[in-house]
Amino acid sequence: MEHVQVVGTGMTPFGKFPGRSLKNLAGTAVAEALRDAGIGPDDVEIAFFANATAGLISGQEMIRGQVALREAGLLGIPLVNVENACASGSSAFCLAHMAVASGQYEVALAVGAEKLVHPDKARSFAALAAAVDLDRRDDLRALIYPDGDAAAGTGSLFMDVYAHAAREYMRRSGATAADFAAVTAKNHRHGALNPKAQYRNEVTEAQVLESRMISDPITLLMCSPIGDGAAALVLCSAERARRLGVPGVAVRATKVLSGSDQHELAPVRTARRAYDRAGLGPGDLDVVELHDAAAPAELQIYEELDLCPEGDGPGLLASGATALGGRIPVNPSGGLLSRGHPVGATGCAQLVELADQLRGRAGGRQVPGARVGLAENAGGFLGPDHAAASVTILSV
Repeated sequence: MEHVQVVGTGMTPFGKFPGRSLKNLAGTAVAEALRDAGIGPDDVEIAFFANATAGLISGQEMIRGQVALREAGLLGIPLVNVENACASGSSAFCLAHMAVASGQYEVALAVGAEKLVHPDKARSFAALAAAVDLDRRDDLRALIYPDGDAAAGTGSLFMDVYAHAAREYMRRSGATAADFAAVTAKNHRHGALNPKAQYRNEVTEAQVLESRMISDPITLLMCSPIGDGAAALVLCSAERARRLGVPGVAVRATKVLSGSDQHELAPVRTARRAYDRAGLGPGDLDVVELHDAAAPAELQIYEELDLCPEGDGPGLLASGATALGGRIPVNPSGGLLSRGHPVGATGCAQLVELADQLRGRAGGRQVPGARVGLAENAGGFLGPDHAAASVTILSV
């Protein structure tokens, strides 16, 4: 198996861009990644394009990548479309890694892009709500509304799911709404240092708690925003990276699993396999990007990744360990809460952040001496478990 390096990263700002197309966003991120790697489109041998919602937002189906990248100089090569809910971008990265690691290709491209903003917000929310088993949606509703009071729902099925998980977590761990507000405040402090974040404003914990209730205990500022954006990464063999003469970041492990009916959730199982493949453990990590689609999820994922013992997520946060300057900064990019969450682009954006951190070029949010980073990305729901989960470990 070939050793694989990330040698180029590119990313657009995340935000609401009604005047920019999916094609424009994807092309911008790809051009930046190719420049960073010191190569041109003709050097790319295979590309994987991730997008989750274009079919429901714009009606573009089946050949999304070919359309989005047709002006980027990439047509004529194998171009694979990847759709895997919020884990679409990280799944595209995993496939690009497999292509190079197999020895069949020397240079591969992973791209994630999303245009989630639409004049009719209901269309955006409906696209997101499609990431469940529609045939068993009543089962999911019965899980999150155990008293049968579906009328208590907010109209955002996903936030209701996250709120249900948050309430269960509060019972198990003693976490409070103030802890969730502290997650949002931390990630907004980080995002304020990221010029490509959707929200670059700091917020106080009081502001988070006082914002509009979405689904108890989750308030508006505890929710990741809807937005547009794209991110891309160039992967190549270690030998090709040596010839290019650019500083690369090693892919130590990248794993993608589906949810299941097993007792252990998909992120837990995926993390364990990634640690085993990399020959590393939680104590080796210097920086983490994780899927904080709602603020309570960050504390739960601390535990799923074994960053702390079960039930100690609030304690880890309160210790300052997961803030910039702490022992293991989490979401220095601002995370989904501040950087934004254009679904198909999120997984690639997390990996762009990690690669830039490990290459020492994250600016004011740089984690000093970072050498090992982990990204966790999950999406969709199959009952209590995520439909897809991804964990990737990079190092220098």
